[in-house]
Amino acid sequence: MATRLVIDPVTRIEGHAKISIHLDDDGHVTDAQFHVVEFRGFERFCEGRPLWEMPGLTARTCGICPVSHLLASARAGDEILAVRVPPAADKLRRLMNLAQMVQSHALSFFHLSAPDFLVGWDAPVERRNVFGLLGAQPDLVRAGVRLRQFGQEIIELLGSKKVHPSWAVPGGVRSGLTLAGRERIRAGLPEAFATARLALKLFKGLTEQLSREIQIFGNFPSLFLGLVGPDGEWEHHGGRLRFMDSSGSVLVDQVDPQRYREYIAEAVQSSSYLKSPYYRPLGPEEGMYRVGPLARLNVCKAMGTPEADAELREFRQHGSGAVTSSFLYHLARLIEILASLERIERLLDDPDLHSDHLRADAGVNRLHGVGVSEAPRGTLFHDYEVDRDGVITKVNLVIATGQNNLAMNRTVAQIAKHYITGTKVPEAMLNRVEHGIRNFDPCLSCSTHALGSMPLIVQLIGKDGGLLDECRRD
Repeated sequence: MATRLVIDPVTRIEGHAKISIHLDDDGHVTDAQFHVVEFRGFERFCEGRPLWEMPGLTARTCGICPVSHLLASARAGDEILAVRVPPAADKLRRLMNLAQMVQSHALSFFHLSAPDFLVGWDAPVERRNVFGLLGAQPDLVRAGVRLRQFGQEIIELLGSKKVHPSWAVPGGVRSGLTLAGRERIRAGLPEAFATARLALKLFKGLTEQLSREIQIFGNFPSLFLGLVGPDGEWEHHGGRLRFMDSSGSVLVDQVDPQRYREYIAEAVQSSSYLKSPYYRPLGPEEGMYRVGPLARLNVCKAMGTPEADAELREFRQHGSGAVTSSFLYHLARLIEILASLERIERLLDDPDLHSDHLRADAGVNRLHGVGVSEAPRGTLFHDYEVDRDGVITKVNLVIATGQNNLAMNRTVAQIAKHYITGTKVPEAMLNRVEHGIRNFDPCLSCSTHALGSMPLIVQLIGKDGGLLDECRRD
């Protein structure tokens, strides 16, 4: 009898979602789907707003990555004004985005994902969380909290708020960095570097122990998308688009983000509010691609900083061509934290940071503009159309989590096929399937991450609608 297993909600991610796993008559997994079950309609209620409000407005899209929306929105405004942003403003935006990478990646690794492989996949659910990890490795958790705090403090020094700073604007930024702020950042760097190096050493030391997870948790060929600089180096704010395949071959390179629609199409699934972007030339099936830390490390030629470049060379030993295991998103995040810290340290010595030329003023010179920035979770597109008065007439936000949607579905199916057989569901299996989603650190409700235990019910329902088995977490 064919059955359907439902995990609802998925825990320790941002937002609310569920997973459906379909079994055949013999109890073997045939398919799995990741469903986003909430709808906010942010794009529609931006219509009618002035362009100049959009960065501050769209920063409210997310409580964890507001900086990403702030900066992508400001870049879309730059395009509509058709201005060249002053060097100081560009570098300050970069500084804030690097801080955003640090704080968000630290949250994902230390709080949301590490409890699974440090406390234990089969540990009781009440211990398999950040509080259980705090009891087992208090120094590590405290260091992770401090690392995230370091990133948040940089954001606050620049934008006056740790969350939802209304700081970047079309044409530049509202304020610069004080000398006192610069020295405060510099003073925090040694501790931040120490934590990043500690986490890298810890995770790399576990890769042999975690070899099964590396092979099973979302390990499959796909395309990868990310921004790169003029020489193909790692880029996080600016640059151009590069698509490559799992063999390491570049499909298209140095694509102006204004032309993204030529290469990215969006499919709609009736079972989810999350769209499913794909590489347009290959169609939905062959055009599945991944974005985010794993993709950025695959598509770039080099990180551009000494320690991170050494880590990148070691990272690439996990694959021939591209590194294809989604479980290694965790390692990629740690390498990006290190690269971000190195770039922050380098930027602090740039005299442009203290310039008072922070904004280029202009009116509406174009009726369409696309702003692209690398959010922690992947490439983020803000696509705006305006009228002659600068009033928004249409908005399309292509979110990183949506671009990973097809890959997340493939990941949960791959994990489920290894751990589920028959109509009885072992509790420890649930967390492994959920962790396939945590690899991507999805941003669903544009709210805040859930840190504790959430209710979870998994049911096996027969073809006739009868309940065959149930596993419950409260």
